[in-house]
Amino acid sequence: MEFVGYTLRNNLFVAPMAGVTDRPFRQLCKQLGAGLAVSEMVTSNSLLYGSAKTLRRANHQGEVEPISVQIAGADPQMMAEAARHNVDHGAQIIDINMGCPAKKVCNVMAGSALMQDEALVAKILAAVVKAVPKTPVTLKFRTGWNREHKNAPAIARIAEDNGIRAIAIHGRTRADQYRGEAEYDTIALVKTQVRIPVIANGDISTPQKARFVLDYTQADGLMIGRAAQGRPWLFREIEHYLQTGELLPAPAVTEIHQILRRHLADLYEFYGEDTGVKIARKHIAWYTKGIAGAATFRHAMNQLGNVRDQLQAADDFFLAHAEQHERLHYETPAATPGGDDSTTTATNEVNEVLAA
Repeated sequence: MEFVGYTLRNNLFVAPMAGVTDRPFRQLCKQLGAGLAVSEMVTSNSLLYGSAKTLRRANHQGEVEPISVQIAGADPQMMAEAARHNVDHGAQIIDINMGCPAKKVCNVMAGSALMQDEALVAKILAAVVKAVPKTPVTLKFRTGWNREHKNAPAIARIAEDNGIRAIAIHGRTRADQYRGEAEYDTIALVKTQVRIPVIANGDISTPQKARFVLDYTQADGLMIGRAAQGRPWLFREIEHYLQTGELLPAPAVTEIHQILRRHLADLYEFYGEDTGVKIARKHIAWYTKGIAGAATFRHAMNQLGNVRDQLQAADDFFLAHAEQHERLHYETPAATPGGDDSTTTATNEVNEVLAA
């Protein structure tokens, strides 16, 4: 896909998720089929640029290009400065967050709360685009503030008029949070009203759903978030299906075991062992969700406090699963990763953005 001046492997994007899309997760998703991965959102507050969490989020060492960094805030000048700062530190695409529904973000009029003030939206977009004239700027937002005020078409036109190069739309309003089902009519409508690329987001959890959403909305690409938690190989499954119309077989248990092993090693290296063990717990839970015995395993695993014990527990679980099944096997289709409960951790960790 040709996207804002870059040639991507395909039109599949990893959605920015607070507390999830760190460098290890982005790298893994790209290795397993994603065309582009957007960073978890970083604060526009310059007072926090030097904090450990903000510096970690700005670490793109060894990451496959292009590097897309999402910034969050509500003040045009601060957002402009944040864009310049991140470009100076390696960002090749700046993405603006107007989609986060978390209360802590919306209470300071950032994230999807900005959709209530179209004049302020225009000021922020214009300021950021002007601040980094040689860097493409993209925008992620929702269908509206609530179901009575679905102003995504207006926001999309404002974006295009102010130099935004591409938009991603989540098929829910801010009031919906992550409840219910995403709707795609609004995304399809927006696609008919702007010339810039439109990326569809929301509830894309299978290759078949990916095909449906692309056909229904006529979007230029797809953005996948929660469904990839614990299942980063979903991108290659979708890529293969879109290219061939055929479904890949479930991955071998031994392969997923090794993927998890690599992911854990990257987390320990990136965060340090103490924090890495804590961060790894939610990923291990997502990898194992829906597999027989996972609930008991997760309870025991969450009590473990060091790398050696955590790795041994993960090894034991997947070796036992491999004895029963050659390929990854979920107890029920509804138990596969990416359900609404998978959102809780990421949403609760949004506070890291504003208090980095």
